Amino acid sequence: MYAIVRTGGRQFRAEVGSVIDVERMPHEVNAKVDLTDVLLISNGDKTVVGQPLVDGAVVRATVVDQYRAKKVIVFKYRQRTNFRRKRGHRHYYTRLRIDEIVV
Repeated sequence: MYAIVRTGGRQFRAEVGSVIDVERMPHEVNAKVDLTDVLLISNGDKTVVGQPLVDGAVVRATVVDQYRAKKVIVFKYRQRTNFRRKRGHRHYYTRLRIDEIVV
């Protein structure tokens, strides 16, 4: 059984026991989170597609970690003008463990 969940502007496939990395959420580690934007639920040969959301469906998860990704270097360069600019960026993520899918 799996569900397609929308959080942070992206869609994720959530299965019980799996771990997904989503945009930063304002929750502490070991906190319980309910994801209510469930777009699709599939259980073997039966699939329920929401219009746009599945009514009454909730995906329950636990916050495993709050972390930052590896640094991404943004380097701008223009030839023959002595223009160089180097900036870095580290994005914030929340790691969720899927506990159950409630229909």
